[in-house]
Amino acid sequence: MTQTKLIGALLASTLLAGAAQAQDVTLTIESWRNDDVLIWQDTIIPAFEAANPGIKVVFAPTAPAEYNAVLNSKLDAGSAGDLVTCRPFDASLELFKKGNLADLTSLASMANFSPVAKSAWQTDDGAATFCVPMASVIHGFIYNKDAFDALGIAVPTTNAEFFAALDKIKADGTYIPLAMGTNDQWEAATMGYNNIGPNYWKGEEGRLALIKGDQKLTDADWVAPFTELAKWKDYLGDGFEAQTYPDSQNLFTLGRAAIYPAGSWEIAGFNKQAGFKMGAFAPPVQAAGDTCYISDHTDIALGMNAKSAHPEETKKFLEWVGSPEFATMYANALPGFFSLNSTPVTMEDPLAQEFVSWRGKCQSSIRSTYQILSRGTPNLENETWNASANVIKGTETPEAAAARLQEGLASWYEPQKAK
Repeated sequence: MTQTKLIGALLASTLLAGAAQAQDVTLTIESWRNDDVLIWQDTIIPAFEAANPGIKVVFAPTAPAEYNAVLNSKLDAGSAGDLVTCRPFDASLELFKKGNLADLTSLASMANFSPVAKSAWQTDDGAATFCVPMASVIHGFIYNKDAFDALGIAVPTTNAEFFAALDKIKADGTYIPLAMGTNDQWEAATMGYNNIGPNYWKGEEGRLALIKGDQKLTDADWVAPFTELAKWKDYLGDGFEAQTYPDSQNLFTLGRAAIYPAGSWEIAGFNKQAGFKMGAFAPPVQAAGDTCYISDHTDIALGMNAKSAHPEETKKFLEWVGSPEFATMYANALPGFFSLNSTPVTMEDPLAQEFVSWRGKCQSSIRSTYQILSRGTPNLENETWNASANVIKGTETPEAAAARLQEGLASWYEPQKAK
């Protein structure tokens, strides 16, 4: 080979290597949503990669219950992915305070989100936002339309109508009225207490008053949801104390239960598994004409590992996550995870459409225990799981449960301490 040809070959080889290297940026997403692997692999990631040649993305989830511990270990070891799926409020705030999540306040796409949408992933003073909001979940009740039609039951809008429907279902005997157990405890609080509670404590009004110390968990509006939960015991079916979350899902999707106290995240799975028509209704109000309140809980966001080796490419991905294009794609790929983007999203799934329609009729709030109030010990969120389960089982009265929660909160949270 002549010297000229050799130089040419070396130059071409260098250029090819450089081109390959330029395309060799792979971003990894840490997440607890292992149910969503195929949706990310088949729909979301290909859309981004097609528009951004040279950047590859890998979705690498961990089991939900293990996510926080695994993520913290990876961050400490320097092996965490570039993108971190963020839980709302305190867990992610702690990661930001430790320097594990980058400040994303200056991202252009942050302009697409309201202050409420961003609040779950901001510092307490709102000065820094560290995750791009993706979706919220809405609480309510999913019901078996075929069962309601067979029994001549109208969709309940008040508590009286709700319990009349439960009585009718129970008297007929074909279906378990409510598909929920207390074995795992969290459902009793999440799909029980924090589902129906906002109608009593008036959503954000009560939640913020609790944070300020102007209301207590022993006030009537906070005890009342426990009193209602105690009535559920008669409608849960035999052996509900040992019934797990998957058991409850199966009871409903197999057509053995008429009503499922729900989070909207169930929609995609129920659509695949249920062989009957489904509907949904918002938590019934105390009296006809009352303002309704829903738990429209800021649930999931995406942040940037502050030590990412590819900060520019990671920011490019996050700008896209904040776009209307991503909002529409994500909300339809995962019906029941509702976009927090300010741009309206048209959803195709009828059950998802029903849930999200309540935003136009009711006042939205978030779960009462998630912001600030579960930073200490005892942890109010976890204690509310236990209290809700106990109240349903009848092993603790509504008043005693509320008093115990209030005493625990006041033991460490200054605004709730006795003046």
